[in-house]
Amino acid sequence: MRVHVVDPPAYTPPYDHALCGALARAGAAVELVTSRFAYGDAPEPDGYARRELFYRLAPGRPGSALRRAGKLAEHVPDMLRYRRQARSADVVHFQWLDVQWLDGHLLPDRPTVLTAHDLLPREPRAGQARAQHRLYEAVDAIVVHSRYGRAQLVDRLGIAPGKVHVIHHGAFTHLAEQRAEQPLPLELRAVEGPVALFFGLLRPYKGLEVLIEAWRGLNHGELWIVGRPRMPLEPLHALAPRDVRFIPRFVADDELPAFFRRADIVVLPYSRTERLDWSGVLATALAFGKPVVISDVGGFGEVADAARLVPPDDPAALRAAIAELIDDGAARAHLAEAALAAAHGPYSWDLAAKKTLAVYESILR
Repeated sequence: MRVHVVDPPAYTPPYDHALCGALARAGAAVELVTSRFAYGDAPEPDGYARRELFYRLAPGRPGSALRRAGKLAEHVPDMLRYRRQARSADVVHFQWLDVQWLDGHLLPDRPTVLTAHDLLPREPRAGQARAQHRLYEAVDAIVVHSRYGRAQLVDRLGIAPGKVHVIHHGAFTHLAEQRAEQPLPLELRAVEGPVALFFGLLRPYKGLEVLIEAWRGLNHGELWIVGRPRMPLEPLHALAPRDVRFIPRFVADDELPAFFRRADIVVLPYSRTERLDWSGVLATALAFGKPVVISDVGGFGEVADAARLVPPDDPAALRAAIAELIDDGAARAHLAEAALAAAHGPYSWDLAAKKTLAVYESILR
């Protein structure tokens, strides 16, 4: 089977790489069609081909208004160019489509799958949610990462049940197994005592204010907040005690393992939101066998055996869970074992690829 995995904005290179590699191991001929990753080197293809077709001329630095305008200007010509080239594929699997109000009209005339990484836009502009719904209607199949995500699309948005398929987000074991790793930054190597890690894009719905409020007064080591900011950080700095460190930048794949290996626990205190399905950071924590404290939102409850769930937006409950795990080595060891079992079992990429190929075969029939 000839498969194109398409990620025009290159939002999720680790996901694209892991999915393409697993599909190739399962026997598919896979090509990743994407754009240049703006923040560093993308993973080297492993059993699949990679082509940078989109946004080749976009100027400006990553995230700038100039670059966004350039990408928008190139979007339609690039989608039309890809539409012609998609004739060589049996199935086209889009990971992201950024211009929802246009993309439903630009899809190739091939069996088409869309992964709903965001059930709906997390910070929607006017009309964007309606456009996303129309895009769902235009594709042949939709992949979500949890039963919660399927219920949101079927029960709340009215998408046909037969179109929506639950395939777990694979754990990023390739990051945990890579050999070429960068050490921690110098200022972090000397840190003694327990470390709680928040990792990922810093965005309003991630619950960082709740996390800092929960951390105040714990005196249980250090809290590291690591990731590229997508929100003002000044209010967080004003709230944070001295044992909270901010590393506000993109962390490349070869740097990432050092942060996860050093962390005693990973904390993901996301706020209540109906738009959240699953989390790539959670998939990373499972791969590294890390005890996780996570808000019971979206599809997170479905990995309850391998994580400690707390109510969202509840600093007291979050504080108690963090303190308990930092103090209780046996509890941490139990969650670590469960996390690794999940990463190599129901959240493995080989199982995800097997289920994904079954979706492709169903729409080809």
